[in-house]
Amino acid sequence: MHRSKTFLHFEKSTTIDYLFHLACGLFSSVIFAIDIFTRAGIADGVPYVTIVLISTWSPRKHFTIFVAVCCTLLTIIGLLYPWQDGLGWPSLPNRLMAICIIWGTALITLLRKQAEERREKAVAEREKALEDIKILRGFLPICASCKKIRDDQGYWNQIEDYIITHSEADFSHGMCPTCARELYPELYPPEMIVSLFD
Repeated sequence: MHRSKTFLHFEKSTTIDYLFHLACGLFSSVIFAIDIFTRAGIADGVPYVTIVLISTWSPRKHFTIFVAVCCTLLTIIGLLYPWQDGLGWPSLPNRLMAICIIWGTALITLLRKQAEERREKAVAEREKALEDIKILRGFLPICASCKKIRDDQGYWNQIEDYIITHSEADFSHGMCPTCARELYPELYPPEMIVSLFD
């Protein structure tokens, strides 16, 4: 069942990408037609920036570069197309300006896309870290005599085992003065215990 959902999602994603690429191609064809049928000297290459901006919606980073290359080529072809006026000197600076704007837009949008990806990655890492943090909350059923804790399955565990399993805490064992006096009275006379543990 999971496999077919993944396949359908992939198929749907591919269809959307295909339609998106087709729309960018048709839009660039319209701009190219306008470029060919207007007189030389007009900066008709500048509307290609719109296609570069639209291409950033594609999930593929390289598509924006591909669109910028195609728009650059169409701008150059529009310059070299046989005009009835001939190739005038105002045409060249306008076309160079259009190419610079196309590539400037492409680079800025790619940098923005990289920054968004880094931000999304940082957010995902932070959310994963928050999921990994183990915090003990609520009431812990503890035995009044032996101090074992009952877990969710109903088993009784040593308090150390339970806390190590359900938190990031670790234990190092020592002995408080009261227990040392009770367990080892011959080793710890009362005056020695006060000086050792206080």
